[in-house]
Amino acid sequence: MTKQLRSIDILALGFMTFALFLGAGNVIFPPGAGLAAGGHIWPAAFGFLITAVGLPLLTLIALARVGGGLAQLTSPLGRAAGVTLSVLVYLAIGPLFATPRTAVVSYEIGVLAFANDGWQALLGYSLIYFAAVIFLALKPGQLVDRVGKYITPVLLSGLVLLGLAALFFPAGEMQVASEQYRDAPMIQGFLQGYLTMDTLGALVFGIVITTAIRDRQVASAPLITRYTILAAIIAAVGLSLVYLALFYLGATSGSLVESGVNGGQILAAYVQHRFGTAGSALLALVIILACMTTAVGLLTACGEYFSKLLPLSYSAVVWAFGLFSMLVANQGLDSLISVSIPVLVGLYPLAIVLVSVSLLGAAWARPQNMLRPVMLVTLIFGVIDGLKAAELISSAGAWLDTLPLADQSLGWLLPVVVTLLLAILVEYLRHGSLRR
Repeated sequence: MTKQLRSIDILALGFMTFALFLGAGNVIFPPGAGLAAGGHIWPAAFGFLITAVGLPLLTLIALARVGGGLAQLTSPLGRAAGVTLSVLVYLAIGPLFATPRTAVVSYEIGVLAFANDGWQALLGYSLIYFAAVIFLALKPGQLVDRVGKYITPVLLSGLVLLGLAALFFPAGEMQVASEQYRDAPMIQGFLQGYLTMDTLGALVFGIVITTAIRDRQVASAPLITRYTILAAIIAAVGLSLVYLALFYLGATSGSLVESGVNGGQILAAYVQHRFGTAGSALLALVIILACMTTAVGLLTACGEYFSKLLPLSYSAVVWAFGLFSMLVANQGLDSLISVSIPVLVGLYPLAIVLVSVSLLGAAWARPQNMLRPVMLVTLIFGVIDGLKAAELISSAGAWLDTLPLADQSLGWLLPVVVTLLLAILVEYLRHGSLRR
């Protein structure tokens, strides 16, 4: 008889999932959006929660349904297309961009306040940082204990203290909203959440969560699915509370900073204002732990995937990707961001559409007939938006530029919906039914 998890183990699993998602970008984006939203904070926060919490939650549910892996989710696309998309997602969210960024962001926000900047300092920090990340990632079966039971409570304690301080001791009154947030606060919040990359993260974290469950001797597929969904819900609740507190912190901290500053500077200004140097040390600890747990999850996911795809052991992949991520991190944050944005702009719509159509068509007899044309249209628009983000082209064509939300890199939305409806209609006319 398969083992069942105790309530405390499910809670630890949820804490681990929460920590995997909560990287530095997730702590930085909400205060910046809150400051810009001002009095329009709540519709902006709602839009942010849709893409920063809702979509990742749906992604984990979709992965749980198919067994936890991106390979299973992409199987209707065919092996070649599925593997290509999976490899691109894993590399983007892993050693090329996201994993190195966790080191650089934690260095710039958490370390520079107490050290002199320079390549030697970044190199020294990245060596220590990735040594800890690799150590934690080499034993994926112990992630629940090491991250869920020990690291996450420390991270949560700092975030709870910060959130309560922002709620009960705000730095000032809410500022006037910027022009963009006055006109369309929910859309702007939606786009800010879109930039957190958490849907891409969820695509690779699914296998980390299911592996952690299996390593605790749970063999029943329905139980694994249930525990994955429960962990995702616990993480979603925690993330929502953190985001709302940070939105409010940003909206009420305008008197501490100049216009145009980023969320990290807002956080640092508030913490220094309210807690002094001790608070800055607390913020450094929170940021470093948030980044490290995310990096561990990303490295673990890459190890799980590529050790099955290539003739390499899990530990070999972890060491190789960990060391490569350290080398990339030492190129600096500006270089990473400039290269990663076009790639992410192109990949993110594919991830959103893959998850949405997979959930929508859970009972379809031939899901590939709907998913393939929709993903092809999404790919075309993703490539166009990526080229525009890289400034390799200035326009996609007159009619494409007039599509709703095209100026926000969301011009793919309407064509994708139309393509899906046409694919459903054609499938129904050909076979008389969509279901099994």
